[in-house]
Amino acid sequence: MTIAPGRPETQDTPVPEGYVKLTIDGEEVIAPKGELLIRTAERLGTVIPRFCDHPLLDPAGACRQCLVEVELGGRPMPKPQASCTMTVADGMVVKTQRTSPVADKAQQGVMELLLINHPLDCPICDKGGECPLQNQAMAHGRAESRFHDTKRTFPKPLPISTQVLLDRERCVLCQRCTRFSAQIAGDPFIELLERGAHQQIGTAETAELYDQASHTSSGKPFQSYFSGNTIQICPVGALTSAQYRFRSRPFDLVSSQSVCEHCSSGCAERTDFRRGSVMRRLAGEDPEVNEEWICDKGRFAFRYATAADRIRTPLVRDRETGELVEAPWTQALSVAAEGLAKARDGRGVGVLPGGRLTVEDAYAYSKFARVALRTHDIDFRARAHSAEELDFLAARVVNTTPDDGVTFRQLEHAPVVLCVVLEPEEEAPAVFLRLRKGARKYGTKVVHIGQWTTPAVQKTFGELLACVPGGEAGAIEGIAQHAPDLDERLRTEGAVVLVGERAAEVPGLFSALHRLSERTGARLAWIPRRAGERGALEAGALPALLPFGRAVVDAAARTEVEHAWGLPEGALPAEPGRDTTGMLNALVTRDLDGLLVGGVDPDDLPDPQLARKALAAATFVVSLELRPSAVTEYADVVLPIAPVDEKTGSYLNWEGRRREFPVTLEGTGALPDCRVLDTLGVEMDADLFTQTPAAAAGDLAQLAPKATIVALNATKVALGAAPPDVPHAAAATPGAGQAVLATWRQLLDDGSLQVDEPHLAGTARPVVARMSAATAAGLDGRVTVSTARGAITLPVEVADLPDGVVWLPGNSAGSKVRASLGAGHGAIVSIAAGGEQ
Repeated sequence: MTIAPGRPETQDTPVPEGYVKLTIDGEEVIAPKGELLIRTAERLGTVIPRFCDHPLLDPAGACRQCLVEVELGGRPMPKPQASCTMTVADGMVVKTQRTSPVADKAQQGVMELLLINHPLDCPICDKGGECPLQNQAMAHGRAESRFHDTKRTFPKPLPISTQVLLDRERCVLCQRCTRFSAQIAGDPFIELLERGAHQQIGTAETAELYDQASHTSSGKPFQSYFSGNTIQICPVGALTSAQYRFRSRPFDLVSSQSVCEHCSSGCAERTDFRRGSVMRRLAGEDPEVNEEWICDKGRFAFRYATAADRIRTPLVRDRETGELVEAPWTQALSVAAEGLAKARDGRGVGVLPGGRLTVEDAYAYSKFARVALRTHDIDFRARAHSAEELDFLAARVVNTTPDDGVTFRQLEHAPVVLCVVLEPEEEAPAVFLRLRKGARKYGTKVVHIGQWTTPAVQKTFGELLACVPGGEAGAIEGIAQHAPDLDERLRTEGAVVLVGERAAEVPGLFSALHRLSERTGARLAWIPRRAGERGALEAGALPALLPFGRAVVDAAARTEVEHAWGLPEGALPAEPGRDTTGMLNALVTRDLDGLLVGGVDPDDLPDPQLARKALAAATFVVSLELRPSAVTEYADVVLPIAPVDEKTGSYLNWEGRRREFPVTLEGTGALPDCRVLDTLGVEMDADLFTQTPAAAAGDLAQLAPKATIVALNATKVALGAAPPDVPHAAAATPGAGQAVLATWRQLLDDGSLQVDEPHLAGTARPVVARMSAATAAGLDGRVTVSTARGAITLPVEVADLPDGVVWLPGNSAGSKVRASLGAGHGAIVSIAAGGEQ
C-alpha cells in the first residue's frame, strides 16, 4: 500500500496493527513489521541492486551492493546501510540510489571493489547474457576502472563434485551457495575458507587441508541431491555445471515451461533447447509446489531421450527368424491390432501401463483396455501392490485436490507431520525440502516411522520411531499407548500423516492409517514415487476403478461411463479385473493370452522371475516403449513413443494438483502413447478419441465427477468405496543367520531415466548394507544377503537399525533387490560374511 506524497495529514491512512509507516524515495508506504527494506522497495517498483540477497535465504549482508541512506527518529545514520538486512521501522526515511547521490556513490564503490579481481571471462562464461553482475555493473557501476594492477587468479575449474565446477576468481563471496547448502538442503558441505583477501569457497574436504589441527571440518565431499540449485542462484558464474559448461549461451537457447517427470511432486521447471536438442533444465518458480528449487535428478537427468539405443521406428518380430525387425507404422499397427484382437477373443489381454504416464496417456490405456480389449485387466502399479492398497486409494485418495487434501504449504505449517514408510529425500525431494523448511522456520515436528536415522530424519530435525520392517502397522496401532505425546499432537488442527507406496508391502498398514486418521482427525496423504501414479489413479487405470474413482461393481457408474464413451449398455464387464500379479499368474497358467505393456521394467515388479515367465508364456505381447528393456526380448510388436520433452500433456502430483506442460521439441515425429493407442484402436474398430493429448484431456473431462465424494474426518472418501479393513500381522522373526530386509530405492541409482548421466551418477550415495553393530558382529566389514533366488554382497555400514534387520538400496549398482533376491520390504533373508571384495 502506498500513499501519495503531499497528502494533507488529516487524510492520513490509518496504520493497521502489525504494520509500520515509512518513506522511501519520498513516497509513504505501509509495510508489515519485520519486512526487509529491500522487499518494501521492490513493492514500490524500486529495484535495489544486490548479489547476496535471495528471498528464500536468510539475510547475510555479505556483498554490500544494496546500500541505501537511512534516517531513523529524525537522525540520519552515519553511513549507508545494507537494505537486505535492515527491517522497516515506523517513521523511517529511506533514500535509494534513485534519490540519494550518497547511496548511488556507495553502490558504485562496492561494484568497483567487486570487479577488482573479477576476470573478464564474459565471452566464454556460461553466465554471460544472464549474469546479474554484468547487468548491475552496467546499471550501477563506474564507466571506467581505476584498478590497473594484476588481478588475482586461481587454477580453474575446481571440481567440488562430479557435476559442480568452481571458478574461484569469479566468486564475489555472496554466500548464496553456502547458505543454500546449510539452510535449504541441509547439506553443509561447501564452506567459506580463509580470511580477508584469501577468502574463497571450498568444500569441507578442502577445509581439512587448510586446517588439519582444528578438527572442525566434516571431511565430506560436496555430495548433495540439490547441488544444482547453487549453480542456478550463483549471480556471477562462479559455479557451473559440468554437464552444461561451454555447450551454449543463453541467447542461443529457446526456453519452454515444463514439469519434472521423475517423481510425484510435479516440480515446475524451465527447459532450454537449441536446434532440437535439450541443453539444460532449470528450476521454475512455483510458490505452491517447489518454490524455486529442484533436485539434481530433475535438473540433470534428461539425456535418456537422446540415448543411442532409443527406439525410433516400430519393430515387428519376423516369424521366420524370430528377430525384431524395423517396420513401417502401418504394418506394425496392423500386426499389433490383429494379434491383440485374436488374444482378446481368446482368453483375453492384460494391460500394464506403468506409473510414469501423463494423465492423458494413462486415460488412453484405461479406455483402450475397456473399449478395444473389453477388459478390466489393467493395473498401473508396476511395483509391490495389494488389494488393501486398492481399497485405500479408492476410499481416501482418488478425487482429492489441493482444495480439500494436503498441500505442500500445509506441510511446512503443520504442527506435526508423521512420515510412514516414506523416505522423503529419496522418494519425493520437494516434500523433503518443505518438511525441512517447516521444521527449521515454523517449528513443525517431523516424526518418521522407519528403520534407521536416515539423512532425511537428521535434516528435518526429526524423531525416529524405529520398528522392524513389516511391523509398521503395529507401530501405528500402538501410537496411543506407546507414544501419547505424538497421539496428542496428531489431534492438533493441521496435523498431517504421509504414507509412501511401500505401505502396500505391509499388511494392515493402510487400514491402521485410516483408523488413525479417523481417531485423531489428522489429514492423510499418499505420496507415490513415480510421477504418473496419481494421474493413472484418476484415469481409472486400475482393475476395480473406472475414471475418477467410479467403482467397476457399481452398475450406475458403468452405465454413466458407457454413455460417455458411446458404448451400448452392458458393454463394460460387471466384475473387477486382475491386478498386476494376478495378470502375470494368469499368463503363466494360460488364463490370459496377450499383454499390452507401457514401459514397465520387469525388475521393478514384486517377482521379476514371475514376470519373465509370464512374458514368455504370453501368446502375443505389444510393448510401447522408448528404449529396449527386458520386455523387448519377448515383444511381438514394439511401438516407439515420445518422451516428455516431445509431447504436451499434464501430470497430477501427489496433492491432486494438475501440472500442465507444453511441448518443448516440436516436429520430431515421435507420437505420445495416447495417439499410438488411438490409432491402434481404430485398427481394432474401436474409437478412443485420444488422437492428441488435448483430445484425451477433453474426453476425460466429460467424466469429471459432479458430486461423487463426501467429507469424512478432514479427508475424502469416494461414495460406495469402503475404507480398507485388514488386520495387521506381526513382523517376521528371523532365525539364526537370518535378518529382516528393509529396502527402498535411492534417488540416484540405476533407474532407466538416468542413463548417459555420468556427472549425476558421481554424486549418488554409497551402495552399502546397513545394520546394527550387534547384527554386523562377525561379518568382517562385508555381508552377503541371500535368498533362494540369489545373493547380494556389499560393504557393511553400522547404523541404528533394530537388531536382526538389514537395509539394502533397492536398485543401485550391485544391489538389485527384486531382481537378485526376489524379495521386498519385510522379507526374511539370510546373511553371512561377504569375504574379500
